[in-house]
Amino acid sequence: MDFLLRLIGFLVTWIGMTVNRLLDIFMLARKSPDYPPITNPLLTKSVIELSAALRRGQLTSVKLVNAYIARVIEVNPSLNAVIEERYDAALKEAQHADELITRASTEYDRVALFTRYPLLGIPFTVKESCALKGLSFTVGSVLRKDMKAPMDGEVVALMREAGGIPLLVSATPEFCMSLETNTIVNGRCVNPYNLARTSAGSSGGEGALNGCGATTFGVGSDISGSIRLPAMFCGVFGHKPTGGLTSVKGHFPYSLTDPNFNYYLQLGPITRFARDMPLLLEIMAGDKKQQLRMSEQVPLKEIKIYYAYGYSGLNALTHPIVDDDIKISLMRAVKCFEQAGLHTEKLDLKFLKNSMEVSLAGLIDLKGFPSIVTQQSDRFPKMRMLIVEMFNSIIGHSLFTKEAMFAELMHRLHGFMSNSNKEKYLREAAVIKAHLTELLGDRGVLFMPTFHTTALAFHTTALNLTGVDNLLLFNVLGFPATHVPMGLNSQGMPVGFQVIAAPYQDRLCLQIAAELEAVFHGWVPPLKHQFND
Repeated sequence: MDFLLRLIGFLVTWIGMTVNRLLDIFMLARKSPDYPPITNPLLTKSVIELSAALRRGQLTSVKLVNAYIARVIEVNPSLNAVIEERYDAALKEAQHADELITRASTEYDRVALFTRYPLLGIPFTVKESCALKGLSFTVGSVLRKDMKAPMDGEVVALMREAGGIPLLVSATPEFCMSLETNTIVNGRCVNPYNLARTSAGSSGGEGALNGCGATTFGVGSDISGSIRLPAMFCGVFGHKPTGGLTSVKGHFPYSLTDPNFNYYLQLGPITRFARDMPLLLEIMAGDKKQQLRMSEQVPLKEIKIYYAYGYSGLNALTHPIVDDDIKISLMRAVKCFEQAGLHTEKLDLKFLKNSMEVSLAGLIDLKGFPSIVTQQSDRFPKMRMLIVEMFNSIIGHSLFTKEAMFAELMHRLHGFMSNSNKEKYLREAAVIKAHLTELLGDRGVLFMPTFHTTALAFHTTALNLTGVDNLLLFNVLGFPATHVPMGLNSQGMPVGFQVIAAPYQDRLCLQIAAELEAVFHGWVPPLKHQFND
């Protein structure tokens, strides 16, 4: 262990837990949703169901797109999740989709059409950092204000080539560098279950829109939990694919010089329905989809369930205590699979005794990132200027957010870690990856808390960073991980945990997620539906 890092971690952890509890008790009364519940049954259907209805002529794309546009319009004043929309263009694309479906006059023709375009006529939303041509590409930065994406990012292009219709780009933190989506240029994106809380980051806009039923699914990105954390805070499913599976071309921020960036950062789906994720992931994987072997179903009783509620030994002292509600949700899932006859085994995570150092070493080793201040990857501000700007951001006198400035400062300080120690922990990461890959194999999954608590209060990111290991570690290792919602706690906030598998065993994560959705019902809407007669 790195003594200085752990000392800082210990202090931050216990201060953070104390602050979280005080805010829960004294300062943050629940601010219930003030937007209306879902009244249109179309908004409660999965992509699979909607696609079948479109193919059979029971639904038009124009009707579906209009339904989601109306939902976004009624919830966004409360959530502030939308950066820029393209509703008129989306409706034109929906009309074109309907024409294609109408021209396919026989059932055979329609099956062939939807085989070629599996998302034909389906609206979806895109995290702003993932690049949607012609729409905002600000990514929360004042200095990038009014910048537009010159072309679609490769994953977004794949979704459009599959017939999907993008509606908008959604909110992110500045340069995607925060656990909360709160920027100077766009303001706060709030949680759909409690408007006084954050929807997380960096796919915060996608989390919020999915959580209140304002999109069929979203394209997100994850380099240290940026899909899984918003999915957890907003009560939906989110999948971080195997490292290197999906293309990151077109994403901002980026690195043109460090191959590990394409491995750590992954684009993946955020959705209310686990049953949609296999299709969405195959499309996002593009030419690499064969490596997923989605069609090779693993018999459920052959899957081994390993689980852990947190770290052990000294490592546990510098990590936050996981909420009981989250532990209980994980325990319920384990018991469910035990009753179904699966092998389950509690795992001692002593082999992750240096989880904090290993995770941080991987992140600070990344090179070629653009500076938040200079906006360039080959010209960084002097340390004195960076410290002054950090102070200014804390007191609200800066163009930059304090969370993003803190992230850049930590990177410049190498995470308070010497180069020799960093290399040591990078070597340890390789050992951990080999051990865990062998343990899980092609039939094993690991259940772990996604995060230690439910949706955070704004401005508490820095005090909760020691809980990020559970997320970041699996980016560094390159393992796929899916957040699975498991209902609401007594305060009405979503709880759940993540399912992790060995590289390219994404199908196991998604299979387990679908099984749990069938039993525990997955997404629970913030407000009970009120369907029109």
